[in-house]
Amino acid sequence: MVGELVPSPVDPVAAGEDFWRRYHEFRRVRQKETRPDEPVRNDADEEAHLKRISPFQAEKYFEVSRGRDMLGLLQMSFVEPAAPAYESNRHLCEADVFVRGADRRGGIASSFLPVIVELMDRRGCTTVGGWVEEDAGHGFMKWVGAESKLAEIESRLMFSEIDWPELERWVEEGARRSPDTRLEIIIGPVPEDEWEAFGSQLSVMLNTIPFEALDHGKIVVTAETMRDFYKRLEVNREVQHTVLTREPDGTMSGITDVTWAPHRPEFIEQRFTGVRPDARGRGLGKWIKAAMLLHLRELYPDTRWIATGNAGSNAPMLKINRALGFKPHRTGTAYQITRDRLAERLTEL
Repeated sequence: MVGELVPSPVDPVAAGEDFWRRYHEFRRVRQKETRPDEPVRNDADEEAHLKRISPFQAEKYFEVSRGRDMLGLLQMSFVEPAAPAYESNRHLCEADVFVRGADRRGGIASSFLPVIVELMDRRGCTTVGGWVEEDAGHGFMKWVGAESKLAEIESRLMFSEIDWPELERWVEEGARRSPDTRLEIIIGPVPEDEWEAFGSQLSVMLNTIPFEALDHGKIVVTAETMRDFYKRLEVNREVQHTVLTREPDGTMSGITDVTWAPHRPEFIEQRFTGVRPDARGRGLGKWIKAAMLLHLRELYPDTRWIATGNAGSNAPMLKINRALGFKPHRTGTAYQITRDRLAERLTEL
């Protein structure tokens, strides 16, 4: 039974119709407040997304509801022992808390704090992080005592404003500057027989991402984590597109990937873009980004915009994005707080 202003655990796999009715209404309220210009995933796909169990990441949910209405929701994420980067990430966890605007400042968000500490103790986590974009969230994080660790800029590129002839010049220039480098475009999953080598090389580039002051572990991509990733994309009905450059010895020197989904056909999510440190200075980043946009124009002519996120300190990638026409849309901040400091704050309260 859901108690008023008392967090109650929820298991999406076993949840009944009453929970899903509350949850779907709640997530639409959240979407309207935080991302009103983005479409909402349909109920069946959202339920499949929450019910999916990954061997590498555990999710825990707690709700605060009154009657037929969900007022607040906590989602906790933990790395599982089966994850290849478990040892360097086991002390970390993530918490996402949202409370309806009309029900804020009534103690709902703070009621989740003891739950967070308890779950951290069960898992042996010493640091919890959270992502914030709204003013209310920033205020809550500062009130709790969490510290800002990483600032990110989400930028958007309107397809109607793209200088397509300029992108074609970028592609020509990239091929001319690296005549022995091969450009490849992959629609959907990377061929399975390449997963091990692909994951190893991708890991090298992912670990060059600027994390600023964020406490973080290693990123390790293996054949098994790729299998799990593709299963998640399948459940979410997302299609991945990858553009990469390959050197004469077969190694990847640059990569960029995006996802398209039927519930958001008018915009595309830009994921990772990276160039191996020893291959920088040759215009590979411009080459693969331009090639990707030209590829997407052919497949999805009705696209309105593409979104990408970059750390505020990632000057080289921001420079390329600005040259492409990406414009700042919103900012977000990653906060972290230690388990002991959070427990101290609970004592003070």
